[in-house]
Amino acid sequence: MTHINWWQTSLNDTEIHAVAGAIRDKRIGMGPLTEALEGDICKALNVPHAVMCPSGSIALFMALMVHGIGPGDEVIVPNRTFIATAHAARLAGARVVLVDCNAHNTNLDVDRIEEKITARTRAIMPVHLNGRAVPMDHLMPLARHHNLIVIEDACQAVFSQYKGKMLGTLSHAGCFSLGLAKLVTTGLGGFTVCHDRKIYEKLVRFRNHGVLDPNQPEYQSLGFNFKFSDITAAIGRVQWALGSQRVQHVTRIHQSYVTALSGIDGIHPIPIDIQGGEVPLYAEFISPHRDLLVNYLQDQGITKHLLPPGLHQSSHLENSGIFPHSDRFDREAFILPCGPSQPLETVSIVADRIKTFFQG
Repeated sequence: MTHINWWQTSLNDTEIHAVAGAIRDKRIGMGPLTEALEGDICKALNVPHAVMCPSGSIALFMALMVHGIGPGDEVIVPNRTFIATAHAARLAGARVVLVDCNAHNTNLDVDRIEEKITARTRAIMPVHLNGRAVPMDHLMPLARHHNLIVIEDACQAVFSQYKGKMLGTLSHAGCFSLGLAKLVTTGLGGFTVCHDRKIYEKLVRFRNHGVLDPNQPEYQSLGFNFKFSDITAAIGRVQWALGSQRVQHVTRIHQSYVTALSGIDGIHPIPIDIQGGEVPLYAEFISPHRDLLVNYLQDQGITKHLLPPGLHQSSHLENSGIFPHSDRFDREAFILPCGPSQPLETVSIVADRIKTFFQG
């Protein structure tokens, strides 16, 4: 029986040579290769500043901290997101306030934000799940009206666009992940981008115990060791250069699934605007028969993968309320095998198994 993993990515000889070169040149800590990767990112995303760090989760935490978010504050977070978004706010000392997703997709319902704003609200963290854009041209005026900081969680949205602009670049700061199950990977890693020079310098200081210039250390502010490594940056520069190629491949994977499964009434893709520039990192679908279907696929050697549960189910976040749209995706949503190195032939195999399930 053929075994198919839900996610496929790869590092090849080019990355191996890049790492060997970094070690040979004694580029081991954070140095010129990290700076070069930050430059690559700035150029591709059309932003003036990028700051590398060990993970997307840390990028979110750093962005909150340098904007002064802390105890006594409230941060609005989508109920449907990986819990790192909420944990970043909680670790900063803030209270997390959850907002339900849209009925038609898993993204934050912007129309439900204002009812959750209180005198203690300091920030909103929209999450561009699976490359889908939260409508930032609606959210940003709302945030300005209430004098709120907006930090985009674009960890699943590298290279995704909204009305011709890169997601993660449309607010006070944008945070990205280079984790294993991302379009571009360094195994672990992340970064924050911003437009404001003062925020950039705060991020740089916070990354290294409050020091702006390691050659002239002055402990000017609170910080920690959130530095990156040139060895990891060597991998990142190779992977980053493959970005457009990988965008094309995951888009082809998604569209192939949509075409192959279009005639089946019991399974549908979660909508994504590929023509508008959104990049489908994952092949996300919904089905009222989800549990039976994914268990059947698992028996066929096809690894099942569900979306993370709604955050209202996490008791330590101390949120109550009703999240009907979120609950539906909890029951019905799942991810079919995908990834920047997933063979296109996988789509045909998986689609055939799904057709057999529904015909049986």
